Amino acid sequence: MENQTIFSILLVLTGLFVGIFVMMVLNSLKVLKATKKADELLDNANKEADRIKNENIKQAKEENERLKAELDEEIKEKKEGIKDTENRLLVREQNIDRRDQSLQNREQLLETKEQDLIDKQKEIQKEQVELENTKSEQIKLLEKIAGYTKEEAKDEIMKKVENMMNLEVAAYIKDRETEAKLEVDKKAKEMLVSTMQRYAGDVSGEQTVTVVTLPNDEMKGRIIGREGRNIKTIEAVTGVDLIIDDTPEAIVLSSFDPYRREIARLTLDTLIKDGRIHPGRIEEVYDKTVKEMKSKLMEYGNDALFELGITKVAPELVEMLGKLHFRTSYGQNVLRHCVEVGHLAGLMAAELGENVALAKRAGLFHDIGKAIDHEVEGTHVELGVEMTSKYGENETVVNTIASHHGDCEPKTIIAVLAMIGDALSASRPGARNDSLENYIKRLTDLESIATEKEGVEKAFAIQAGRELRVIVKPEKISDIESHKLAREIKKGIEDKLQYPGTIKVVVVRETRVIEEAK
Repeated sequence: MENQTIFSILLVLTGLFVGIFVMMVLNSLKVLKATKKADELLDNANKEADRIKNENIKQAKEENERLKAELDEEIKEKKEGIKDTENRLLVREQNIDRRDQSLQNREQLLETKEQDLIDKQKEIQKEQVELENTKSEQIKLLEKIAGYTKEEAKDEIMKKVENMMNLEVAAYIKDRETEAKLEVDKKAKEMLVSTMQRYAGDVSGEQTVTVVTLPNDEMKGRIIGREGRNIKTIEAVTGVDLIIDDTPEAIVLSSFDPYRREIARLTLDTLIKDGRIHPGRIEEVYDKTVKEMKSKLMEYGNDALFELGITKVAPELVEMLGKLHFRTSYGQNVLRHCVEVGHLAGLMAAELGENVALAKRAGLFHDIGKAIDHEVEGTHVELGVEMTSKYGENETVVNTIASHHGDCEPKTIIAVLAMIGDALSASRPGARNDSLENYIKRLTDLESIATEKEGVEKAFAIQAGRELRVIVKPEKISDIESHKLAREIKKGIEDKLQYPGTIKVVVVRETRVIEEAK
């Protein structure tokens, strides 16, 4: 039993030693295998490193060659540019040399001309002395041939002038007789003048811009918006140009349509007070402002009716009157013009004993068609007749509208008075812009009548066309001839021009002798 146990222990120890030996052999084999594999990996890594190194060297060489080629090309281009610059400088230098030579030639030419002028001046002075001597000899010869002395010829001319003056005196008497016959016209004019004086209307010009005041300059940036989207939206919906410049705390609205400018101004005021400015809010405020403007039109129309004391007018016509506040004719506000015509027609009707209220009504509505003549096809006369007939206005008012431009015959005195008031309101100084063109044309025509005459050097219309100053050449027009020239110019003005009042003709003859001591 003990032998078996010992034998078993020996077997176990033997097996243990064998196992340990086998494990050591296996570990040795694994180590050898790993070492071999590591050597292979190291060898492959060395080969890959050599390959990458060769490729980098190759790429570096290629890049170096490329940079060298580019540098050579750039140097070549710079050399060509320098060469072109040198050529241009050379050409410019040649041009400057030629210009310098040209200036020297011109200077020599001017010196030559100056010397020629001095020589000619001396010759002219010598010829003038000879001419005066020849003139004296010819006068003596003419006196001998004609049998008249200078004094006798002067007396003869004075007799002829006296006869001409007698004719002018007769014409003057005839003019006074004509004035006596036209006393009725004078009284009519006095009535018109009295009417105009009694009505003291303001003279004002319409503008094409409106200034909007800002609380601060930062508001300009908010109105412009990011990338200008706010200002583009405002201009698109209102149809008005916004001018934003360096003016502190202000922007300008520009448009020929006063109605659009007013809507744009109210829209901007609302946006500035509200503080919220973006495209959606702009369109919302604009739509609200357009609706509010209708009530404002009624307010303007009612103010005009109240000023003239007119009642019982259709609401549609009141709104049309309000629209006239935003219309102009040659720079004159149409609503103010209509109110003014109503006042003038009423004053003249009172002088003649006509219906004052009806005259004011006819004068106020005579241009009512201009409220929609830019929206509906037809003249303002046709549209005015159609509108007032539609809303039951008096026949006298309708006839006034139809006849105030001569399209048909006026049927009543009130229609005639409205026509007169229309002419007075449009023609008074400062009412309309077209007076400047007519004024300039009248002065030009006045001056041209004088300059057409022989011997006239210059002519100037002064005193707003009430005086014509004529400068004559003293060597061509004598003192006696200047009187004759003045009468000829006066006759030409009377025959060719139509003008109020009188025009004074002044002929100026002057001889100046100037010498300069050196």
